[in-house]
Amino acid sequence: MRVTHEPDPATLEAAFRLRERVFVGEQGVPVELERDAHDATAHHVVLVDDAVAVATGRVRLVAPTLAKVERVAVDRERRGAGVGRAVMAALEERAGQLGATTVRLAAQESAIGFYERLGYTAHGERFWDAGIPHRWMDKPLT
Repeated sequence: MRVTHEPDPATLEAAFRLRERVFVGEQGVPVELERDAHDATAHHVVLVDDAVAVATGRVRLVAPTLAKVERVAVDRERRGAGVGRAVMAALEERAGQLGATTVRLAAQESAIGFYERLGYTAHGERFWDAGIPHRWMDKPLT
């Protein structure tokens, strides 16, 4: 398995297909909400195993020292095998390279435990995004 910090167009398209399978196919997110303008400017990370995208996410600076991680998706068959942890480590590494000292994400409530195990802390009230309950979570980078 390899981590790609600057995916070529074919790898990025494979990551988009993975996101669509997870968010649209499994979670019922409307297809028109899955991709947005940030895809063109965000830094994408893709974990590839045997030429197949198995996990992906994106990160972007939203303030000089604050990075936002978004669109984290792991192939259903790979969940629980450490690839989610690996893609988050790569996204946090990229955030640090961009100058961030804190990483923020909007966690689906069902994934809060996963992010807590990675050192994230939930804050604020529950909110809904694409019909799914979320909470904000932050992690300081050291």
